[in-house]
Amino acid sequence: MLSTFLIALREGLEAALIIGILVAYVVKTGRKNLLLPIWTGVGIALAASFALGGFLSFTSAELTPRGEQFFAGTTSFIAVALVTWMVFWMKRAARTLRDELHGKVDNALTAGPIALAAAAFFAVAREGLETALFVYTNFKTVAATSSASIGLILGLTFAVVLGYLIYNRSVKLNLGKFFTITGIALIIVAAGVLSYGVHEYQELGWLPGNTSYAWDISSFMAKDSIAGSLLAGTIGFDVNTSWVQLLLWLAYLGITLRLYTQPARVKTAQLVK
Repeated sequence: MLSTFLIALREGLEAALIIGILVAYVVKTGRKNLLLPIWTGVGIALAASFALGGFLSFTSAELTPRGEQFFAGTTSFIAVALVTWMVFWMKRAARTLRDELHGKVDNALTAGPIALAAAAFFAVAREGLETALFVYTNFKTVAATSSASIGLILGLTFAVVLGYLIYNRSVKLNLGKFFTITGIALIIVAAGVLSYGVHEYQELGWLPGNTSYAWDISSFMAKDSIAGSLLAGTIGFDVNTSWVQLLLWLAYLGITLRLYTQPARVKTAQLVK
């Protein structure tokens, strides 16, 4: 529940802020007639995101056991790559996001409403499609999908409400710190999804060490227990974790967190006499 709440909150708030920036800009510049293309693009992006989630669930259910392992493992690796790229992109682009979106609106105006709808679509679709893929793979790591579903709904609801309050300036939030903290948390969740993907490939025989366990505590902690589900959904802990899973989990966390937490380099201008 906690992991899906975090995913939905982070991604949902990003999308809400992007929509808020676009809407605020056209309203401020007296072009309210352009709201319809924006909301049309947003609606299509949301529909595409839900369609991807449904496609992933349907496809997974129709596959053979080995096909399902391949599908789940592959989508896990893709989700980890996308989320890792996303948190680094947001860290780099957060300061210039508003100006960038304003520029897209101005450029789209010269091409007509369809171009503006496309700008809104691609701005939101990136977040929505990443959310659908990452949530699907995260669902595979937890035993209780009901609690994960509740976390997803709560996260999306809270993101929409928070985005609306920020848009109306009812709430002041340090977005830099928010995205940094949630970025670290998402990297930890992504490490768990990576471990799950490794396990699926080990089951297929495509990675070694399937029965060489770093620990196996399944005798006194069931995978579908409250503690097991909570640990699996947040940090990717498995009651029987192989050495390959553990080493790749540690390597991903160590390298990614170190790069992510490094302060941004400040370019100093050299004075030419």
